[in-house]
Amino acid sequence: MYYKVKTKDFIRLPPDQFSKKLNEALTGEVRKKYDGYISKELGLVIDVDKLHDVGEGIIIPGDGASYFETTFDLITFIPELQEVVYGSIKDIADFGAFMSLGPIDGMIHISQAMNDFVSFAKDKTLAGKDTKRTLHVGDVGKARIIAVSYKDITNPKLGLTMRQPGLGKEDWIAVDLEKKK
Repeated sequence: MYYKVKTKDFIRLPPDQFSKKLNEALTGEVRKKYDGYISKELGLVIDVDKLHDVGEGIIIPGDGASYFETTFDLITFIPELQEVVYGSIKDIADFGAFMSLGPIDGMIHISQAMNDFVSFAKDKTLAGKDTKRTLHVGDVGKARIIAVSYKDITNPKLGLTMRQPGLGKEDWIAVDLEKKK
């Protein structure tokens, strides 16, 4: 889920930024500090939206930079269990498929790809034995987040499933909806 998170932090403004307008320089420094930042509380930081309050600058002797207590909005993505996400298949391996969700990739284990016996082909395809459904690199569809791990904070892991009704490749969903009519 995407969120707008109001955050307060002390932002270091180096001397080479003193000639710029304060808000412009601080926005750039906030972006540098939080670009690619990942935490369990904030999730994945996508961008800085807006500065709200900027306190008076403090210069620390020996550093030369000034520090400003700043309040700003961050746009973040926090993956949540049971959330339905939309993405495209980025890669397929013999153990499953990787789906790009935008800011992060998730993994669909081969057993979670579809309600069928699934086999892997060397042309990077997952195929269902009875349903004859196939999953290729570039296919677009829906999946549900069934596991989130921040064990390695620099590389959070998402487990996805496409086995539930309303999930899977776009054309599978359309066919399933037609069958129900």
